[in-house]
Amino acid sequence: MKSWARRLRDHPSAVLLVGQLLGILTYPFLGSSVGGRLVLGVVGLALVVLALWAVHQSPAVTWVAVLLGGPAMVFTIWEAITPGADAVVLLNALFHAPFYFYVSWAMIRYLFADSKVTHDELFATGAAFTVVAWGFAYLYAATQIIWPGSFVGPDAGDQTWFALLFASFASLTGVGLSDVLPASAHARALVMVEQVAGVMYLALVVSRLVGLTTLRGIGAPRDKEQ
Repeated sequence: MKSWARRLRDHPSAVLLVGQLLGILTYPFLGSSVGGRLVLGVVGLALVVLALWAVHQSPAVTWVAVLLGGPAMVFTIWEAITPGADAVVLLNALFHAPFYFYVSWAMIRYLFADSKVTHDELFATGAAFTVVAWGFAYLYAATQIIWPGSFVGPDAGDQTWFALLFASFASLTGVGLSDVLPASAHARALVMVEQVAGVMYLALVVSRLVGLTTLRGIGAPRDKEQ
């Protein structure tokens, strides 16, 4: 038990990444009922706490994340209890989006803090990427509240948050396999920004990790000779 607890403590980014992926997988089973939304609200709270934990391990300022994450926790439960309330959805999105962007910035800063590639930094690479997708999904949710009809897709009227999250991942990864499309100029502008962010993430973060790993592999035989 102690070894597992130590591993979880030493790899907060891994816990956050697994938590996000589990949240995605459980949403289709729970998103259609009040009880399910409450469970998802608790899961959302857990993700916020995990994100705060991950930021605490990084060089970023923790109190900034707390100021954004605290209200995000409150509005997560509020939205789960009163779904469809536009004001609550908007406020929830406006707190979650900057919170997740700050967390992603903190993780990227953590990745660039040294010239070594640790296991937790590898997990942080995936966690930061998914956190960016979460942040843009909340921006999309706020956009369609402010400008109704900003996104069109399989749902009549406003698209569900899960559909917007799917569209966010499709845009960030560059695969373009989404049936949720931006219909307004505001939505298209955000989608274009996210597409650029996805390309820049691969170009800067992933390529840096690959380069450092390659250099370490090249330097290993020399170290043994010495």
